[in-house]
Amino acid sequence: MDKSCTLLVHYDKGTPAVANEIKEALEGNDVEAKVDAMKKAVMLLLNGEIMPQLFITIIRYVLPSEDHTIQKLLLLYLELIEKTDPKGKVLPEMILICQNLRNNLQHPNEYIRGVTLRFLCRLKEIEIVEPLTPSVLQNLEHRHPFVRRNAILAIMSMYKLPQGEQLFVDAPEMIEKVLSTEQDPSAKRNAFLMLFTCAEERAVSYLLSNVDKVSDWNESLQMVVLELIRSVCKTKPTEKGKYIKIIISLLSATSSAVIYECAGTLVSLSSAPTAIRAAANTYCQLLLSQSDNNVKLILLDRLNELKSLHRDIMVELIIDVLRALSSPNLDIRRKTLDIALDLITHHNINEVVQMLKKEVVKTQSGELEKNGEYRQMLIQAIHACAVKFPEVASTVVHLLMDFLGDSNVASALDVVVFVREIIETNPKLRVSIITRLLDTFYQIRAGKVCPCALWIIGEYCLSLSEVESGISTIKQCLGELPFYSVSEESEPTETSKKIQPTSSAMVSSRKPVILADGTYATQSAASETTFSSPTVVQGSLTSGNLRALLLTGDFFLGAVVAYTLTKLVLRLEEVQSSKTEVNKTVTQALLIMVSMLQLGQSPASPHPIDNDSYERIVLCIKLLCHSNVEMKKIWLESCRQSFVKMISEKQLREMEELKAKTQTTHAQPDDLIDFFHLKSRKGMSQLELEDQVQDDLKRATGEFTKDENDANKLNRILQLTGFSDPVYAEAYVTVHHYDIALEVTVINRTKETLQNLCLELATMGDLKLVERPQNYSLAPETSMQIKANIKVSSTETGVIFGNIVYETSNVMERNVVVLNDIHIDIMDYISPAVCSDVAFRTMWAEFEWENKVAVNTTIQNEREFLDHIIKSTNMKCLTAPSAIEGECGFLAANLYAKSVFGEDALVNVSIEKQTDGALSGYIRIRSKTQGIALSLGDKITLKQKGSA
Repeated sequence: MDKSCTLLVHYDKGTPAVANEIKEALEGNDVEAKVDAMKKAVMLLLNGEIMPQLFITIIRYVLPSEDHTIQKLLLLYLELIEKTDPKGKVLPEMILICQNLRNNLQHPNEYIRGVTLRFLCRLKEIEIVEPLTPSVLQNLEHRHPFVRRNAILAIMSMYKLPQGEQLFVDAPEMIEKVLSTEQDPSAKRNAFLMLFTCAEERAVSYLLSNVDKVSDWNESLQMVVLELIRSVCKTKPTEKGKYIKIIISLLSATSSAVIYECAGTLVSLSSAPTAIRAAANTYCQLLLSQSDNNVKLILLDRLNELKSLHRDIMVELIIDVLRALSSPNLDIRRKTLDIALDLITHHNINEVVQMLKKEVVKTQSGELEKNGEYRQMLIQAIHACAVKFPEVASTVVHLLMDFLGDSNVASALDVVVFVREIIETNPKLRVSIITRLLDTFYQIRAGKVCPCALWIIGEYCLSLSEVESGISTIKQCLGELPFYSVSEESEPTETSKKIQPTSSAMVSSRKPVILADGTYATQSAASETTFSSPTVVQGSLTSGNLRALLLTGDFFLGAVVAYTLTKLVLRLEEVQSSKTEVNKTVTQALLIMVSMLQLGQSPASPHPIDNDSYERIVLCIKLLCHSNVEMKKIWLESCRQSFVKMISEKQLREMEELKAKTQTTHAQPDDLIDFFHLKSRKGMSQLELEDQVQDDLKRATGEFTKDENDANKLNRILQLTGFSDPVYAEAYVTVHHYDIALEVTVINRTKETLQNLCLELATMGDLKLVERPQNYSLAPETSMQIKANIKVSSTETGVIFGNIVYETSNVMERNVVVLNDIHIDIMDYISPAVCSDVAFRTMWAEFEWENKVAVNTTIQNEREFLDHIIKSTNMKCLTAPSAIEGECGFLAANLYAKSVFGEDALVNVSIEKQTDGALSGYIRIRSKTQGIALSLGDKITLKQKGSA
């Protein structure tokens, strides 16, 4: 990205000394010194210097030079200097260069002729060009193609001048003859471009008379042909049938650029299934043949556009699209999967899942750098497939469960979440999933994955064998008890075993002791035995994963273990007839829970147990000691019901998002309806017939009608000057992704002609002006439109400021009218987006820029305030509606949006209702870049008070 230069280099460019040095060098005979002097003169002109004193020197000493470099620099100099006076008339001294240009056009060296002809393409003064016309025409028959191709371009630019048609009355006819005899590909392309630009009918006639040869033409000429076809079909849509045949013939061209343009032209001109299918096939072929990642991303964007407009046709090509997964680039793989997931149907789901399974297996074998992230994307894609089409879940769930112990925690977490959803939505798979989970549970090493896996075991182990296996698995993974022990430093002697209460060195006390089997006893000791501090018992090499995680101080996991054991024991009481076995299991569960509490309160633990985990484990102990029917119902049924409700709400949200994506079109009551079957089909190809059917369908469904919001247009008109200023100006601002277009209307409110009127603009922020300002003349009481284009490089609130400068005939001093600032709103760059809770939390932890805004509003309802923030920031609320229902006085919600530059914007709203009815709290914004965080914060601060 272009950044402003922060280094100030002192260059005294305007002093006469520099001009005198250049003048001396030009008057000398040293060629190298002349070249350096000409380069300095050109650089000074580019920097805004005029230096009229050099002109005569250059005419006298540089013009006669035969050196090619000097002649090229001379042409650049002549291109840059002012050739007209303030009134627009050509300066008299410009006549001096005409003879030199004529000599160059007749020069024996083809390079001098060629660069001079190219220079003529940039001349806009008819007085200078007119004497050179015969010499330019002679160059059309030059032996060298470099001269001929530049002569054609010179004639084209001269013909387009205001009085150019009078200079070359028969230029189109002449160029058409050249086109029919020319053999050089570049010259032929320039000749066809000249006909296309200046005499479109002749270009069309030539194209139609050479239809069979188009596929053999040069690549550059084929590109101009496609441009001509687009232009003609835009003005004469009824004739596009014969041109589409040419486009389809060009699809077999050897050039990738031509093929890509053909596909794009086909899509823009026709909506017939045959044409769309041909274009989509072309994009898919290019996707596999091109090695450049940027090209692949562009092709995927084109396929994504086709998917939104012609989904039925794209469904047929889903496997071809998925072949792009062979690219190692993660962005390409992500975009490919996003497109494919929207094209899944009952007919292709099995093929898609099979291909995704193969890709998952590939990630195991290779040792690529980002295999873990790619595997995570594949798991999420398979998850989405299984949710849409539950019948395929059985073919993938067991394969994915092998990755529960994946070293990439994100992948393993995605797998366990997928298993949790599938086991609920596919009851037939419950037994096989539980069996497989219990067999592979010991492989899970991630502290974030174990709680979810334990929850599945606690909820879905229903039969006696499953419950017993679940309890046994947990016990094995916890290892032998206790989790820590107290070791002795010295053995007591026989004499020291006697009770000697009078000795200060002796120990006479009663202490609780943990025995080898994990039970507790009271020790009465009067001995010299000393004990060291408690140490953690790591267990054997076969000790389970739960033990290793508990010994690191993960007591949240300990609370989940206690909850799971409690659920399993309560279910065991329902399915087990033997009370003895039940009591034995309850005792073992209580022992495990008490051991975890002891570990959490002992100095052997890395950090003490937190209060929440402690209270949850104690609650489990109380429940096992004193359970009742109501508590059993809550633990064994209500939790499952809550999960079912969460899944159903998630599916409902996804359906609503899908409906929102589908475009709803409306037809007007008085729209014309053409009856296709009553039309004449004589001479029409199958493609033209299909195209007419599609056009009729679009017209009938109202797809051609696009309602523009006039009120929204008016809101984008900004007043730049006051009504009392001599020049009134207002701007219509259009923001389209990376471009800002300003259409400035300037009105001369005086009785005088304004000369050299210039709109000078400057920007602040990541905005960049594309073109340099031009000077205009504005008659009294008239208006004109001035367009300015600005490039945007990031999501940041930018400011455009400037002034209008002009001169009048009476007073030659420059007058300045300062313009109001134009603030570019961040809302033009961000749009609501959706991401998973896991992805949101991951980004929240990674992003380093945070902007914390205190709530300060007159709104007193929490939900109303949240809706107002969502509307003001143009973001999507990720928190489920059920989670923010009710009147509890608190509200917390996550909002998400994505910018056109791919930046993520995360917002967390946390508010509380005070006793006086006012709302308090904070709105926290996080992003990867500083600009979006600050801009969103300013927007929220401005808008949060209310709708004003």
